[in-house]
Amino acid sequence: MRRLRRRVRSERGAELIEFALTLPLLLLLVLGIIEFGFLFQEYEVVTNSAREGARLAALIPSAGYTTNEAKARATDYLTAGGLDLAKAIPAPTVVQSQVAISGTAKCVTAFTVTVNYQHPVPFLSGIMNYFKSPMATIPLKAVAVMRAEKGAVNCP
Repeated sequence: MRRLRRRVRSERGAELIEFALTLPLLLLLVLGIIEFGFLFQEYEVVTNSAREGARLAALIPSAGYTTNEAKARATDYLTAGGLDLAKAIPAPTVVQSQVAISGTAKCVTAFTVTVNYQHPVPFLSGIMNYFKSPMATIPLKAVAVMRAEKGAVNCP
């Protein structure tokens, strides 16, 4: 009878049970940190891609570039950053607009470049599917606006 009481009161193996209960949470935390690192790196590439496209678009009136060349610069930057162009949906866009200068009747030309990218979630998607909450991609979007490298003109 004493042996049975000792076994019931014994705490042998408690650490193993506690470890088994906390290990999934620790793994989820570590994988989340890794996933955020990849997401942040891709967001920086997308942001810089939009900036590079806008920088080239700002030279359109003065240096003779075209909007297609500005789009190509943004796309090339995505490729150079190691991103898959198939996930850059929709493709980068370049939009020209006139911006009025306050207090004057003058306008400047501005170019807006928008880059979208669908970040896949390889680490967390398997875990989220286990909880019946699918997580396919996280959309990343960057917009850069730059003034054209030419003087102001009279507003239309």
